[in-house]
Amino acid sequence: MPRLGSKYAVEFEVVSKPNAEYQTDEYFELDLPAAPAVMVGDEIVVEGSDLSEGKLEACICRHLGLPEPSSKGLFGRLFKR
Repeated sequence: MPRLGSKYAVEFEVVSKPNAEYQTDEYFELDLPAAPAVMVGDEIVVEGSDLSEGKLEACICRHLGLPEPSSKGLFGRLFKR
């Protein structure tokens, strides 16, 4: 995330709590996603699983109104395919 924070004008907030705190009634009343989760703005990008950096970057671009980065692999970028 630090690399994406320096690439785009976004702030990251990481919230880490003991697992037991995510299972309380008070947490569910906050209407936040189940941990682990990633939110961009008010959009829940993923909840309950990991997220690739590429998918996170694409979501950040959509949120900022920027074109999404190319999803071509290494060889596609090298050979312009």
